[in-house]
Amino acid sequence: LMIYADAAMYAAKKSGRNNYVFYQENMTSGTERRSKMDERLRLALLNDGLSLAYQPKVEVNSGKVTGVEALVRWQDDVLGTVTPDELIPFAEDSNLILPLGEWVLRKACQFSANWEKEFGVALPIAVNISALQLSHRGFVESVKLILEETGLAANRLELELTESTLVKDPKYAQGVMSALRDAGVSLSIDDFGTGYSNLAQLRRFPIDRLKIDKSFMSEAVFNDQDAAIVKSVIALAKILNLKVTTEGIETEEQLEFIRSLNGQEYQGYYYSKALPADELKTLLLKKLAQAS
Repeated sequence: LMIYADAAMYAAKKSGRNNYVFYQENMTSGTERRSKMDERLRLALLNDGLSLAYQPKVEVNSGKVTGVEALVRWQDDVLGTVTPDELIPFAEDSNLILPLGEWVLRKACQFSANWEKEFGVALPIAVNISALQLSHRGFVESVKLILEETGLAANRLELELTESTLVKDPKYAQGVMSALRDAGVSLSIDDFGTGYSNLAQLRRFPIDRLKIDKSFMSEAVFNDQDAAIVKSVIALAKILNLKVTTEGIETEEQLEFIRSLNGQEYQGYYYSKALPADELKTLLLKKLAQAS
């Protein structure tokens, strides 16, 4: 009975909380998988069983790589491939998001610091931060400690937060973000336009960048409404003196559209998908050789 109740409760939470769901048999298999995920994720965090992939961030006009975004990957011997769309919500529900987030942040900072030592050039790194991480009382000190341990300069790190992260407790979020900004860390709003945005609050948050969600770019060249949203976000960023990154650029036509709006930076398969560290190194060295 407790197992069935837990399965129904999880389904209710997944459907938007403040809700109730009657148990169905197909829910039990999900409960068994979550139990196994809990066990395997704890082992992965202890044994370095996760990995990071890195997607380049590219300057629109020059084609120069301006940094990379670190994205967690999990290939488990028992569970197989666990996608980020499954991993992150599970980690948040199971209270494993804090150790997972700390692992990702440390690995990403170490990667960027090592790159600068090896090649003599900075490769700024962006890391996604969840609402639970931001609300944790020791988060700012944890970020400072990781920067100190890895030797990465604070201005090489950018933390990405979603709009929904900020609206849960705007006053508290503003205080944490100000402390991070004072420490020299850059801040950006990820997937901008997909959540609730109070512009009066937005201008008070100490952010450096807006990221346009890839869902708008998939149809922006053909769909007037999506095109209008992209244009509006870029215009808003200029008014607020913010940088802007457009995600989901997959074609030359999409890139030209962003270039026509004086967009500054983009990510997407047109340049590269997220790559393991060794493949990223090969790609960037190849691009560097072509440029010279």
